[in-house]
Amino acid sequence: MTVTAALSASPATEPAAVRLTGVTKSFGKDGVPVLDGINLTVAPGEFVCLLGASGCGKSTLLNLIAGLDPASSGSIELPGTGSRPGHAALMFQESALFPWLSAGRNIELALKLRGLRNRVERRAEAQRLLGLVRLETSYDKRVHELSGGMRQRVALARALAQQANVLLMDEPFAALDAITRDVLHEELIKLWQETQLSVVFVTHNVREAARLGQRVVLLSSRPGRIAREWRVDIPQPRRIEDAAVTELTRAITAELHKEISRHGN
Repeated sequence: MTVTAALSASPATEPAAVRLTGVTKSFGKDGVPVLDGINLTVAPGEFVCLLGASGCGKSTLLNLIAGLDPASSGSIELPGTGSRPGHAALMFQESALFPWLSAGRNIELALKLRGLRNRVERRAEAQRLLGLVRLETSYDKRVHELSGGMRQRVALARALAQQANVLLMDEPFAALDAITRDVLHEELIKLWQETQLSVVFVTHNVREAARLGQRVVLLSSRPGRIAREWRVDIPQPRRIEDAAVTELTRAITAELHKEISRHGN
């Protein structure tokens, strides 16, 4: 195992799927900053986990990258590749599926919004995407017929339907039981390796970050700044109980405790 820890930097010449430079976000009349001076580059095909205490601005940062909210200052770039512009798809902690639509029709809606007008082609593509998340037989199932893990798989397929080059995931497995979460970790890594998407994965679970990430970025609190990062060379697939994952988890947890103590969280 090779793990290196360093402060994050974002050289402009580095290939990037996402590049944040001096990003600050403030809310309220007093303009209290939630994020301050974030410099972060996510390379094409890289899997980055954002970790930090509650309220440190992890979800806010995802919203800024997704374009749901403007930064107060700084720049956010999604350069894309070649002639294809970059854009991000966002997956939430809750599946946010439309309950009156089937699993397949939820995905078809995303395809229609993407511009795929032909109904036959939309259905075929929705079926293909369900196959990617191992729900080949669930096209006609309504949301209430799906387990929590199945709903998140459908939400993932819907995100993939947007043909984004960056996948933003905001604690997508936090509400699931440990066994389901373990299975979805394995499936997510396989899918990431197959699609070569860039992934920015927000979590408060240190073991989850150590299992999934090629890089783990720790945010401080009040305001959120990049405190440390770990570049991880533990081969995939990893298991949470692996010795190398446990060692990395201990190192990150120690730094997280320092940040929590420093800011009085």
